[in-house]
Amino acid sequence: MAALRAAVVLLGLGCAAAAVPLVIWHGMGDSCCNPQSMGYIKKIVEKKIPGIYVLSLKIGSNLIQDMENSFFMNVNDQVREVCRQLAEDPHLKGGYNAMGFSQGGQFLRAVAQRCPSPPMLNLISVGGQHQGVYGFPRCPGESSHICDWIRKTLDLGAYTQAVQEHLVQAEYWHDPLKEEDYRKNSIFLADINQERGINETYKKNLMALKKFVMVKFLNDTMVDPPISEWFGFYKPGQAKETIPLRETSLYTEDRLGLQEMDKAGKLVFLGVKGDHLHFSEEWFYTTLLPFLQ
Repeated sequence: MAALRAAVVLLGLGCAAAAVPLVIWHGMGDSCCNPQSMGYIKKIVEKKIPGIYVLSLKIGSNLIQDMENSFFMNVNDQVREVCRQLAEDPHLKGGYNAMGFSQGGQFLRAVAQRCPSPPMLNLISVGGQHQGVYGFPRCPGESSHICDWIRKTLDLGAYTQAVQEHLVQAEYWHDPLKEEDYRKNSIFLADINQERGINETYKKNLMALKKFVMVKFLNDTMVDPPISEWFGFYKPGQAKETIPLRETSLYTEDRLGLQEMDKAGKLVFLGVKGDHLHFSEEWFYTTLLPFLQ
């Protein structure tokens, strides 16, 4: 009888749903464990969802390398490294949710499209630039020599091979005045956005998401254009008028499956007042946390 009771207790414990693990990826100039950013996010998620496993991605052997790699390590190499980390992490084998901040948003989308095992269940992009950027009005550390150098380099030759392979921000630089150069020479964004042809595997893998949540900062002074955070962009051939996702050829031709996902209720567009990555703890709890539970 005691053995039977013990078995029942164990079965009962087994029925309790474990929290889905969370993988987070930081933005430009940040690192995995900064107590003011990713460390803070990890802490508040763990506070609200007891027992959750949170992996804050680190690219490199230390925090300095992680920060530097957010500027200078080929994004395709970064995505490959993340896919390796996820595949080798036993906590994630049953699937995980993902939350990317700024450029970490489009990088985690690349992970979803390229590496379906372990499966990403929900993707939350917080200020990610899914149609790229055409300018850095204010990048982290306004007086930083790195920011000045990035601007000059992008202006001089964003689509040259050397710049594409060694400057992260060039890999999601989207010049609406040079669409053909972008489609031909962008080694990252043009690939994951199906600009050179349809990779059916990318489409299938992205459509496997339960929800693809996109957060746009309504007073963003860093991302140009801000509508890229909702997958919109400039009309081709000019850099003044923008169009929403549903008017882009990417959507109307459904090259990535976004139209089908939209019709199935899988796309979620959220707006939050504030500048880039500025949000309150209360907003995070009430708006984003439900997608993790």
